[in-house]
Amino acid sequence: MNKTKKKKHIADKPVYQEYLDNIPIESEDKMDQVDAMNYIEKEYPETAKEFHKIQFEQWETFCKKQMDYGPQNISMGTGVGEAVNVPLATTALIIRINDKVQRLLNLVVTNKRKAQNEPVEDAFKDLSVYGIIAQIVRNGKWGK
Repeated sequence: MNKTKKKKHIADKPVYQEYLDNIPIESEDKMDQVDAMNYIEKEYPETAKEFHKIQFEQWETFCKKQMDYGPQNISMGTGVGEAVNVPLATTALIIRINDKVQRLLNLVVTNKRKAQNEPVEDAFKDLSVYGIIAQIVRNGKWGK
């Protein structure tokens, strides 16, 4: 028997149901028809705007760092494009991600103190960019 998992609906705002009700479809599960990006931009405009702003800032920083370091930095010297050793590059990224997580745990959870060098926000930025880089590496597009 093939059981499909029922999708969860956002329940924090009653307006969500109104949004679903406005979809002109006689489907049991209107979630398949919801344009999530338009919904979030309409219902949470400040969150959406800040998300886009941060994404752009991270893209800009990524590009500047790539000009300084080059793609070999992530590929651990194994090359770029097809020559990248994906497991090794992914491991290197996991180590970098773990360093940032440990730093955040130390500053925010364990010692609850202000950073002495780079702000805590920089660690969060690095984490999200490393996550994207890992996906690019694993998709076989790094350095192409």
